[in-house]
Order: sequence, then structure tokens, then C-alpha cells
Amino acid sequence: MTQKSTKLLTAADIPPDLITPDEIDTRLGKLTYVDGAPSSDTIQKVQDNLDFVRALSVYIDAHQGASVAAFMKGFREFGAKDNDIIIFSELMDSQTLFLTANADTVYYVGTIDLQNGPMVFESPPDALGVIDDTWFGHVIDFGRPGPDRGEGGRFLLLPPDYDGSLPDSGFHVAQSRTNRVLVLGRSFLVDNDPKPVVEVIKKHIKIYPYTPGGYGTSIKTLLEGKVQPGKPAPITPVKFIEGSGRAFNTVPPSDHTYFDLLNELVQDEPEGVYDSEIMGSLAAIGIVKGQPFEPDERMQQILADAAALGNATGRTLNFAFRGTPEEDFAYYPGSAWYNMLFEGGSGFETQPPAVTKDGIKPYPPTGYRTLNSRFAFFYLATGVTPAMCMRLTGVGSQ
Repeated sequence: MTQKSTKLLTAADIPPDLITPDEIDTRLGKLTYVDGAPSSDTIQKVQDNLDFVRALSVYIDAHQGASVAAFMKGFREFGAKDNDIIIFSELMDSQTLFLTANADTVYYVGTIDLQNGPMVFESPPDALGVIDDTWFGHVIDFGRPGPDRGEGGRFLLLPPDYDGSLPDSGFHVAQSRTNRVLVLGRSFLVDNDPKPVVEVIKKHIKIYPYTPGGYGTSIKTLLEGKVQPGKPAPITPVKFIEGSGRAFNTVPPSDHTYFDLLNELVQDEPEGVYDSEIMGSLAAIGIVKGQPFEPDERMQQILADAAALGNATGRTLNFAFRGTPEEDFAYYPGSAWYNMLFEGGSGFETQPPAVTKDGIKPYPPTGYRTLNSRFAFFYLATGVTPAMCMRLTGVGSQ
């Protein structure tokens, strides 16, 4: 029996791409190592950079949450509570800091609190509206693009993880991932006059708790014994707060307070409601559900730098975006006209369907998120719905 010789690995046998030189020039400056181990100066530079990368990722990838948080903060400072509606009876103007609003439709906006159970939202006829969760996730449309198709209707909004009884009919049912939902509605002028429209809105909008076993539940279902007969509670009239000509802000900040705003949202919502990768970036900079967010002086400076560069990125994507074959939202090569929903749709993953003479033809999912489109869109705009990018005549906003 012979013993097989074993060759010892020498430095010359190690592939060059595995070796870390003693000095490397990078965008962080010179990084130094001793036998591959980083020096204390290099460790500090790299750790600061990692915190900066995570903070910049939060600014870019979580902007949709910050945008809704800015909405809710603006509403509260304006005096509106959950289940109130701010209405712009004499249209919106530049007094209100509001992304992508116009001055020729009547807006009505607010939040609905689902923490105590399902809520009903009764919509006005001939509206164009959307209900999104507090991370700008689409919940349901109302009005022309919604299941009521502009006739007005009852929308039953379910909180996260709701597993209680549901009505047999009479409601358009939708479940939210978050404890609150954002209502964004607008209605069209009548002969260039907002007054008749405002009357219709105020007459029809109602917001009230859902009563299991009440309206929408048949006697047949009650006889099955799974739900008890319910008596509807009195409906409290919605409080409408006039917004026209009044100043308040619904736009996220571009400085370090952006991260404070996101922390408020994370603390307000249940765990697990949003993308774990984005929540991981939030956790990496100290924003964790149930924990205080107290960045030290070093981290505050990093957050300020990340906000400044994040803001610059949002403006660059909107003023001079860099199109790629996978993510080019210009109308044509070199065009300054664009729509971020062209490539990934309202979910930023699947191209909007083609509307042809032969019908609507959906496209398959791409399997990847169009991240530049998503950030560019939420930096510029508010509210998201498939109705925003569908070319359906008579339905509403493309």
C-alpha cells in the first residue's frame, strides 16, 4: 500500500482575484489592509459607507411609504382626523403642496382607520378614485374605473388578517395590508361649475363601521348559525373640511426628517405588512417596529447626506432619466415626455395590457421590479392604480 503525496498550497497557487492588496484606491479613498485584514481607518470608512448605502436605499425604495406618511401628517396638521374628508369645493390651487394635482376637478381626500374592524366607504357617482394602503399599495378603485363603474356604491374595506364573516352581497369587498387606507377621489365639473359636483359628493360619501349580520347578509346565511343578526349602528355624517385656498403640505421632506417620517409609519402599522427587503434596509439604519429611532450624531450626518443624494436622484430620474432596454419609460427615444407605468404597470413588474380592436391582451410578468420607474413615479406622483395606465375611452385618467 503506497501513500499518496499531498501538495501544499503556496501563495503562487492562489488565484489573483482572491487576493486583497495592501492598498486599494476607491471612491471612499485609499483602503489599507494587513495580510487581508482591514485597518481601523478602512473599517470606519466602510462602515460609514454601508450605513449610507442602506439609508440611500431607504430613501429610494421606501419613498412610497414616506409619501403616504406625508399625506397623513399634512392631514393631521390641517385638522383632519381619520374618517374625515378634505374637499376642495372651489378647486385646488398652489396654496396646497400636493403632488400631481390639477385645478379642473374637485378633489376629496382622507384616511380611513381599520384598526377597530371593517369599515364601509360609500362613494359618489361619476367619480374617479382609488383607495390605496399606507405604502401606496393598490386596494381598490371606485368610480369609473372601479367595480361600481361610476354608479356609486358601498365598499367594504377589511383590515389586515381579517377572518370574520362577510356579507353575501351588496358590497365591493377589498382587503388592506395596513391599518389605514388612503382615499383619493376626484369628480368632474358640470358646465365648468364645481358646485353641483360638490353637492353630489357631500350627499353620497359616507364612512361607517361594518355590522356583521346586517345589510348584505341573507336570512338563509343567518340560519346557518355562523353569524348572528346584526343591527346597523347609526351612521355619523362625514365631517367635510374645506381645503380650497388653504395652505398645507402633503409632500415628503428632502432632509434627514424624511427618516423620522418613515419611522412614524413603521411604528403605526403592524409587522409584516411590507416587503421584507425594504424593511431590512429600514432596520439596518435603526427603524424597527417597537423600538426607538435615535440616530447618533454620526448617523444623523449620514442620513442627511443620503436624503440629499436621494432627492437629487429623484429629480434626475424625472428631468433627465437614463433609459435602459429593460426600463425605458420615454414616449420615444430622446423624448422628454414619459410615463413610468409603461414598462412595469402600476405594480412596476408587469407591462400594462394592450388594448386592441380584438380586446384586451395582458402581458406576462417580467419577473423583476422596475426600481427606477417606481422611485421616479412616487417622487413625482401620488396614488397608484391600474386605471392610470389603461387606454380605455370614457373610463378616466390614463
